[in-house]
Amino acid sequence: MCIHSVYLCMQNLISNKELAALKVIRDFLMKNGRMPSVRELMKEMDYKSPRSAAVILQNLIDKNILNKKEDGSIQFIQYEFDREETASEQTVKIPLLGTIACGLPILAEENIEAMIAVSTKLAKSGNKYFLLQAKGDSMNEKGINDGDLVLVKQQSSAENGDLVVALIDDEATIKELRVNDDNVLLLPRSSNKKHTPIILSRDFIVQGVVESTIPMFNDQ
Repeated sequence: MCIHSVYLCMQNLISNKELAALKVIRDFLMKNGRMPSVRELMKEMDYKSPRSAAVILQNLIDKNILNKKEDGSIQFIQYEFDREETASEQTVKIPLLGTIACGLPILAEENIEAMIAVSTKLAKSGNKYFLLQAKGDSMNEKGINDGDLVLVKQQSSAENGDLVVALIDDEATIKELRVNDDNVLLLPRSSNKKHTPIILSRDFIVQGVVESTIPMFNDQ
């Protein structure tokens, strides 16, 4: 059976090696929040040459499972959580974002690593959403742990106490918002006391508000 979709297997006649590569890519994507490079795929599949990994990637591109973006990076076109308990639910494709550069629209094609199926019970109709991979433990007291996927509703306003996404130093960060008369505080909520508040000016604009956390995917 195909890792995520029987339909893909039937339509594209995926080989066993390609199935194995898809599982490696899937696991790497969910662990790191980005697609593996050719050399990373080579290492994960215990190949001796990057050419073998490059050939498999090209085969998956030719079969419309992966997509090669304009900057040369690879995007997962289809990715679904194949859990039995959600099989009957309606889902909507939500973009999983990779490294976000300042100045780029947050949902720019360059940022999208994969389109992931999320239940419409979580991603409500009429709103725009994106997914980020949590890094570190700065928000573990709010149930956001290293490696978790965070579902974010895209918007530029938020209330005191909301968990918001901001772009700081070319990187997306998730913190609790506190607005004072003269400034904005982005507060960590962590058991690790090394994390300290970030102080910003009043013209700070949020990128989105956290709606839900999806624990790090593991199908061991």
